[in-house]
Amino acid sequence: MHDNFYHKVKIYYEDTDAGGVVYYANYLKFLERARTEALFSIGFNNKKIKEQFKSLIIVKSCNIDYKKPAYLEDELTIRSFVKSITKTSFFMNQIINKGDDVIVEAKIHLVFVNEKSKPVKIPDELYSKFKPYFCDSIKI
Repeated sequence: MHDNFYHKVKIYYEDTDAGGVVYYANYLKFLERARTEALFSIGFNNKKIKEQFKSLIIVKSCNIDYKKPAYLEDELTIRSFVKSITKTSFFMNQIINKGDDVIVEAKIHLVFVNEKSKPVKIPDELYSKFKPYFCDSIKI
């Protein structure tokens, strides 16, 4: 059994479009916030990674599937877990739920790069902290 990161988001007026629906690009912001909180939960943050390891975590690609809309004042839960890992990158799946309904599924490819934007090995200290969140297969 693997662990998951969970992050809650409440939808505000600023998150919606003229039709009262969450604007599609805002889901990317919610996913980023959830990944940032996941880092915090294991004792890291982007600033610490930059200072301690001279590295950044960048998004190489994002595949997002919008299934159902969210609306003003909805409360969403974002579940994140590491699907697979290489020496320099990892793939994270993120699922946004509104209650029991899955409304968004995303697959994010994240890469560790140095200050010259060249891929670098994921630091062992960070790898070991993420290890409980690795998952080889799971039903989404």
